[in-house]
Amino acid sequence: MTTPAQRLKTALEAPGLHLMPCCFDALSARLIEQAGFRVSLMSGFAVSATRLGMPDTGLISFAEMLDQLRNVCQAAPGLLVIGDGDTGYGNAMNVQRTVRDYARAGAAAVLIEDQVSPKRCGHTKGKQVVGRAEARMKIRAAVDAARSGANDILILARTDARAVHGFDAALERCQDFVEEGADIIFMEAPHDETEMAAFCAGIDRPAMANMVRGGQTPMLPPRELEALGFKLAAYPLTLMSAAIDAMRAALAAVADGQESRVAQADFEALKSLVGFPDYYEREQAYRAAE
Repeated sequence: MTTPAQRLKTALEAPGLHLMPCCFDALSARLIEQAGFRVSLMSGFAVSATRLGMPDTGLISFAEMLDQLRNVCQAAPGLLVIGDGDTGYGNAMNVQRTVRDYARAGAAAVLIEDQVSPKRCGHTKGKQVVGRAEARMKIRAAVDAARSGANDILILARTDARAVHGFDAALERCQDFVEEGADIIFMEAPHDETEMAAFCAGIDRPAMANMVRGGQTPMLPPRELEALGFKLAAYPLTLMSAAIDAMRAALAAVADGQESRVAQADFEALKSLVGFPDYYEREQAYRAAE
């Protein structure tokens, strides 16, 4: 049987762009899977927001992210999940532990970035990055862990150097990551289509685009992203933001005594989504005879 990493590698080798609505918990992952998407990224921003109600500023811990990743992978076993590993939660040795444990949790790939800890969301202020040599060594450590023992996971290497040192320096880091064996490359927050095209042309690896509405990178339609050379397009906040708007509208309706007007899933459909029919069927096998 092929592993999630092997299936993701095969998907990336085939023509076409993969759209990735990002998940943040088991239910959102299952909805993404049922909608027919093949790949998703478990967004650190969204997990921090939904699990802690806190900003993506390095406050959420490795243990909390790992626990969330296990739930996501178990709830949507057919979905190829990229786990957000942030900075690896420490030095190169911490990076290796993150890679190993994310592989055991069921992730197809793990994202490791070069920000200084505590990190920041890629489209917010206050970002700093570690030195180029340290960034390279952390990706080397990640790749070594991914290729050793029973681990089988792809490495998605991310740089945030565009915001700190400019585009050329960020591209040089991306090229370093390619030389170290990273499987997927992600330059966070290029400023325009020219930079996006130069990024894709400058690396010999599948490239990821991050589509954040209101962020620093242009929101381009999928056909244009594919034409530029991207293989993955992440939408990290789309589901969470849509859910927030829907919940606020529902709360306003309930406050006005209009709960019946709230658009919501049918109760039978909701029970099916979370697995009641399967539970009832399996439960019968263990009923004691009267």
